[in-house]
Amino acid sequence: MKKMTRCPTHPGSIIKEDYLLPLCLTIKDIAETLGVSRKTLSKIINERGAVTPDMALRLARAFDTTPDFWLNLQKNYDLWHAEMASQEWWKVKPFPRQMLHPGVCQKTC
Repeated sequence: MKKMTRCPTHPGSIIKEDYLLPLCLTIKDIAETLGVSRKTLSKIINERGAVTPDMALRLARAFDTTPDFWLNLQKNYDLWHAEMASQEWWKVKPFPRQMLHPGVCQKTC
């Protein structure tokens, strides 16, 4: 699998560029439709907040998309940033393959 070198798009950027600006909506308009506070939506649009499963359901309903679309955008964004922010995860040593894929487990749990 090829590693992504650029930062994935934050879901807030999608809301802003694909819905807010072209549809001439305000943050207040969208927040009211979603049933959330303007502050909550503003954080997401300004990339200071994350899309939760509840918000993904609301966005999917409002914009005729799927919740998975919004959650995948957020997951990709978060994972990329976690990978870039810390190199500690590289210090984890993988379990030996034979331990992960034994023929038959001899041990009773």
